[in-house]
Amino acid sequence: MTADKELDARGLNCPLPILKAKKALADMLSGQTLKVISTDAGSVRDFQAFAKQTGNVLLQQETVGGDHISLLKRR
Repeated sequence: MTADKELDARGLNCPLPILKAKKALADMLSGQTLKVISTDAGSVRDFQAFAKQTGNVLLQQETVGGDHISLLKRR
């Protein structure tokens, strides 16, 4: 999973991973990708809802050990 930018949100609880991702995406160009790594299990469904609400595309999600990884594409 390669991305234009990576955000390490490990140790942060809801809603901080989403807020940090929103801020990171705002500084990116349309079509660029953001990889978010979080340890908050709730972030999996949060990023699904976030993508639907904002028009950004959720390209991929996976869990590796205790890390929940989401790959978002900037609208």
